[in-house]
Amino acid sequence: MKLWWSLGLRIIVFGLLLAFLLQPYWFAPLLKPLTQNNAPAIYNQGSLLSLTLSHLQIVLIATVAATVLGVTLAILVTRKFGAEFLALSRSLVNIGQTFPPVAVLALAVPAVGFGEKPTLIALFLYGLLPIFENTLTGLTTLQPSVIEAARGAGMTGWQRLLKVELPLAFPVILGGIRLSMVISLATATIGSTVAAKTLGEVIIAGLLSNNLAFVLQGGLIVAVLAVLIYDSLSALERLMARRMGA
Repeated sequence: MKLWWSLGLRIIVFGLLLAFLLQPYWFAPLLKPLTQNNAPAIYNQGSLLSLTLSHLQIVLIATVAATVLGVTLAILVTRKFGAEFLALSRSLVNIGQTFPPVAVLALAVPAVGFGEKPTLIALFLYGLLPIFENTLTGLTTLQPSVIEAARGAGMTGWQRLLKVELPLAFPVILGGIRLSMVISLATATIGSTVAAKTLGEVIIAGLLSNNLAFVLQGGLIVAVLAVLIYDSLSALERLMARRMGA
């Protein structure tokens, strides 16, 4: 019963979000009290659906890139030939956490110009750490008996990695990807300060015009997306963990 109630709530929230993106003016009466001087209640300087899709695209590209590098580095430092690079790898993936995203944007704009590119760089650097650390944890906490059994079955190092280690570590790796993606969803809003097409446009427009309705709808879309994606990846993580016997 609890499971069905939870699933129904998720479907309702997703349906409301989709309805707002497709027909935002249906919700204008709810947001009108937050406006002043007869200002518009619904963002009217672009399509909310288009901005949302662009926002998600930037986040997805940055997360995929961070996953490829983060997982690759973690695999490298958990092999005998790459163990000595662990400290260096940790230093590299911590760069994104050392510099605030705004500072990364400021440094990236002179090199790559305005638009999506500096935003992608900032999100990529900011999302590396959780993916790398979770992959490292997943690969280094496997039961030695499992690895020995695979070795005893005659598997090569790459076979053990691809058929045993990565599948068993996948739920933990997915947890890092989930955290990285949710962080990127929120952080991507600042990309609009360098002309990237994100939902930050709605929030910035609201701040500049003192229109709380704009600020609220931009923030709510990002928040609902973050909750839905976090919840979906958490469910997938639990499913994979059960399949792996964890």
